[in-house]
Amino acid sequence: MPTEHDGRVARLQEALRLRGLDAALLLQAADVFYYTGTRQDAALWVRAGDEPLLLVRRSLARAREECRLRDVRPLPPGRDLPAALGPASRVGMTFDAVPVEVQRLWADALPGAELVDVSAAVRDQRSQKSAAEIERMRATARMLCDAYREIPSFLRPGVRELDLAAELEYRMRKGGNEGAPRLRRFNQELFIGLAVAGPAAAMPGGFDGPLNGRGLSPAAPNGASRRPVPRDAPILFDYTGIMGGYIVDMTRLAVMGRLAPGLERAFGVALEIQAELVRRLVPGEIPSRLWGRAKEMAEAAGLGSCFMGPPGAQARFVGHGVGLELDELPVLASGFDAPLREGQTVALEPKFVFPDLGAVGIENTWAVAPGGGVRITELPDDVIRV
Repeated sequence: MPTEHDGRVARLQEALRLRGLDAALLLQAADVFYYTGTRQDAALWVRAGDEPLLLVRRSLARAREECRLRDVRPLPPGRDLPAALGPASRVGMTFDAVPVEVQRLWADALPGAELVDVSAAVRDQRSQKSAAEIERMRATARMLCDAYREIPSFLRPGVRELDLAAELEYRMRKGGNEGAPRLRRFNQELFIGLAVAGPAAAMPGGFDGPLNGRGLSPAAPNGASRRPVPRDAPILFDYTGIMGGYIVDMTRLAVMGRLAPGLERAFGVALEIQAELVRRLVPGEIPSRLWGRAKEMAEAAGLGSCFMGPPGAQARFVGHGVGLELDELPVLASGFDAPLREGQTVALEPKFVFPDLGAVGIENTWAVAPGGGVRITELPDDVIRV
């Protein structure tokens, strides 16, 4: 009986035929997992008109147990690769994720073959989730939401950002969280998420997002610090959850005491932006227009200078695709003009960052649908007040 993975391979083969390619060689871990169901150290060879072949460096036994495809073999020595793969003059490879040195090694093993970038085709296909993928993401979201519900039990005077992070991360791990999210972009790193409070939440940094936090050292310059959480300061819990490889992204705002009226107002604007974008998460909508509308609403509220980051260090998006990686397509940002499609999954995260006060905002993961965004992270958006 054909599996979901067979359908994924068939769609990739059609993309190869449309581009005049003989085959694709996929090496990046998330891509190989998407098409095969195993995340062993392996190379996936997909011919445009033949059975795919998974060549495994290690562990062959686990790959054969887990792989949803039929032809799984040990990776042969380089001199034997041409015979194993067969002739191919034009071969697709994901240049965005495979280092140049690895590309060269495979080019040597495929004499005479032209390597062609198929990153866009693979990422575009992966962006549109099946019903089974969305259900897997719902299971991830339930784990993450269950952990967030326990925040009031450990949010207390004298606690440090690091203590909050450890308490939440412990509960997530007990619930089955699989670890840090995969990011496709070069040199982008993130632990599981951020628990940041007050002015420390407004620290600029190298991570491409509205929040960075101070972190624990220059070598780990984002996330929670050892600083105590001030009373009446906004606290943001911005975490990813991962189960079965699939990521959801969610942020909630908390406070010990009372938020300043200006912060309460900014949080209300973030909710309004979320509601507007959710309404327009429909097939055919243009991501760049949603980004433009979010900025327009922030500016109309007098908050444009601190929308999506501290002044001078703002992120230039309001939402990003999620799935097997945290930075998938689509991106709600300028220049992203491919229409949304049903089944794409997007983390919407309108946030405001004030250098002297901290950050407020909301984030939930949604699926694009004809009636607007369908919520995956089913936890109330209310401020957690202690």
